[in-house]
Amino acid sequence: MVKPWAAEQIVTNDVALELISTQFPELVPVTVKLIGEGFDNTVYQVNEQYVFRFPRRSIAVDLLLVECALLPHLYSLGLPLAVSEPVFIGKPEERYLWPFAGYRFIVGESPGVITVEQRMQSALPLAQFLSMLHRFPVAKAKELGVPNDLLGRLDLTKRLSQVDSNMNKAMELGLWSDRRVLDVFLSSLGDGENIKESGNSSFTQCLVHGDLHIRNVLADDNQLISGVIDWGDVHIGHPAVDLSFVYSYLPWEGRRMFFSIYGEADTATLKLARFRSIHISLLLLLYGYDQQDDSLVAATQDSLRLAFEDL
Repeated sequence: MVKPWAAEQIVTNDVALELISTQFPELVPVTVKLIGEGFDNTVYQVNEQYVFRFPRRSIAVDLLLVECALLPHLYSLGLPLAVSEPVFIGKPEERYLWPFAGYRFIVGESPGVITVEQRMQSALPLAQFLSMLHRFPVAKAKELGVPNDLLGRLDLTKRLSQVDSNMNKAMELGLWSDRRVLDVFLSSLGDGENIKESGNSSFTQCLVHGDLHIRNVLADDNQLISGVIDWGDVHIGHPAVDLSFVYSYLPWEGRRMFFSIYGEADTATLKLARFRSIHISLLLLLYGYDQQDDSLVAATQDSLRLAFEDL
């Protein structure tokens, strides 16, 4: 299996400590604590006040610079969910050849396996947050360097085969037991052309987070979503890319509440959102298994069950 999360460069604890101490002497004495290794970045908590992200793959370098240009503008909007505020921009040097960034620490943890009632309480702030984000002026975002979707995130001619293959892998590994609901849903998409054409002709491009899932949101002690992190995939694209989280996080009654606040979406957009929800959940499920992260495996299995709910 090709692992898209494989790192090209890893920053160790000692290297992170040295880079930060040298480039930002105002933070000395520096304490660093590894808090995450995602697809694109190695993440350290620094002095219990900041989070520093170091790209693990070359593709993430330009993404980091774009998000650092955009995030101060989003931060100033007073969004209902906290967003990262970059305050330190690290420069490439011999020990680490890419730029890196430090952000104010947002209190919270990734949600795990939670109840329906706990999920429901996030429908309102999530709807308000995405409504405001998707109304951010596209022209302004482009001025700040935000690109269009260069990865074909909703290209069904490519993604359909990936979903099919990843579901087969999940079943081989014993992570999922029945794909019949998936097959019914995929058959409703046909070869992807009808839904793709409908989606492309009926949506208005907007600013999207681009990678909204349980590893990129934070929840407070009551499991209420309180923040959105990791903006490296931000782009101008289809709102379904972000609306996919509605299908992987909220139960059907929560979705109804969400869209009553966010606004109605057409059938093509909803199908694309559900499809991406399934795609990302399967990818995270396999990633969790590969990383021996039992909590992520359990959480993404719940995400899949929600994505298949009411089909």
